[in-house]
Amino acid sequence: MTEPDRRPDFSDVETRRSTRSQREMSTVRRVYYFLGLPVLRGVFSLLSSTYRVQAVIGEDIADRVISDSGTVYAPCYWHQHHVLCSGTLKNWIKRGFRACFLISSSVDGEVPDRVARAWGAEVIRGSANQTGALVLRDMQQMMKRGVSIVTTADGPNGPKYEFKAGTVLMARIGGAPMVPLACAAERAWYLKRWDDFMIPKPFTRVVLAIGEPVIVPKRAGKDDMENCRVQMERAMIELMKDAGAELAERKR
Repeated sequence: MTEPDRRPDFSDVETRRSTRSQREMSTVRRVYYFLGLPVLRGVFSLLSSTYRVQAVIGEDIADRVISDSGTVYAPCYWHQHHVLCSGTLKNWIKRGFRACFLISSSVDGEVPDRVARAWGAEVIRGSANQTGALVLRDMQQMMKRGVSIVTTADGPNGPKYEFKAGTVLMARIGGAPMVPLACAAERAWYLKRWDDFMIPKPFTRVVLAIGEPVIVPKRAGKDDMENCRVQMERAMIELMKDAGAELAERKR
């Protein structure tokens, strides 16, 4: 008689949790997320609705990417800019852009997971540190289905504003041009953590910025991939500066 296959089913997020974390998806935590999620979504939706977008640098690029349904892309932004840039991707999804977010497999990722799915996005659970090979496999399969992969390119643990090589590898494997995004806010709260996570304050003025896609050659070697990584890092930093300068100019 054939032995049953006892290999873990990595499609289950529980098998992807870090063994170093003591936090578990307990019944109490499940109830907390179930009750708290609608409140959290409502608060952020209300907060986002108050933001005054002063300009969208590269709006024509965004239009081009969204309308190009035959190509998968890899939108990238800094972890610090998640609130505004993920909101930008939410609007892209409403316009037909097929997106997938990479979200931590820890219990902290449960709420972002549900929020992204509520937007109509796909989700891959995992971490480059803990389940890198699985995540890369899932990304490749997702891109084969025509879904673009969204990444916070300096995550999950920084250093801040350092573009990670894993995103370049993913873009090369999937043939997905990387699209840099950045933003600036006139007034914001900054959390005391590695990324100085930014939460724009209510009714603040903001500027969004989208840059030209960067293509990673299919046969790119180590040096070529490093050049693409540096190009994206510089592009995102420049976009961040451009957004800040545009905001300052509009204050005059």
